Amino acid sequence: MIFSVRRAAAVCVLGAALAACGTARAPQPARPAPSDAPPSRQPPTLAPGPAGLTPVFRNGPRTHGRTVALTFDADMTADQGPRAAAGERFDNPGLIATLRALRVPATVFMTGRWAEEYPDQARSIGRDPLFEVANHSYSHYAFTDDCYGLPTVSRERMRADVERAYTAFRAAGVPDPMPYFRFPGGCHDRRALKALTPTGVTAVQWDVVGGDAFATDSDAVARQVLDGVRPGSVVVLHCTRSAAPATERAVRTVVPELRRQGYRFVKVSELIGAAGAPR
Repeated sequence: MIFSVRRAAAVCVLGAALAACGTARAPQPARPAPSDAPPSRQPPTLAPGPAGLTPVFRNGPRTHGRTVALTFDADMTADQGPRAAAGERFDNPGLIATLRALRVPATVFMTGRWAEEYPDQARSIGRDPLFEVANHSYSHYAFTDDCYGLPTVSRERMRADVERAYTAFRAAGVPDPMPYFRFPGGCHDRRALKALTPTGVTAVQWDVVGGDAFATDSDAVARQVLDGVRPGSVVVLHCTRSAAPATERAVRTVVPELRRQGYRFVKVSELIGAAGAPR
């Protein structure tokens, strides 16, 4: 296997509706930490779900303080190369610059095709301790039928598609891609969860939809995020200039308001780790 996940010694018991029990890892020497984030540790993962299926994480605990994770999908499907060559932009360096300026930790779910098209940006994001890079598939093809009109990857190719993305990250110079996977469109079923079990990834969904895909009203996006956030929330947004042009402006509204409300921004890895911490 191209990518394998180190298992922790302790295994937690999963809830019936949500795989929300993480396993903590031993700390590594800390890198310089941003203002809202603790020192880096080995990435926690979830124990396998029922019948050994890939575990699914949707939000962190509601009782561990006001934490929230902003996540950004760097989408680019495998067949969009000609559009990129013609000048269409699937990156969003202005958004990343804003997150850096505001010192906001974030998790970027990146497709392998995006990393191939923008290797310098992928490497820059991956080497910045403010961020963590996670897997959004290589092709951005759907893992189920009827998923927002996306092409569909066959069951036999699902595992290979995830592993190919990790290969692309490393080729771009991303040093430590996380063992987390977000299904394109969020679409998954039992068959997809079973297909990915050998990769050892934790599937990461969300409990707050930013609504920024193809949106042009940044105020509406900001309101939707602010109305939905609760302690432990995972917010899904996008890091694609062509498909989410209002995201950067929305973030400039959301971040100071949530901080005013007492929220601390964290990466997904911290929420997963907190899910297994003692109450």
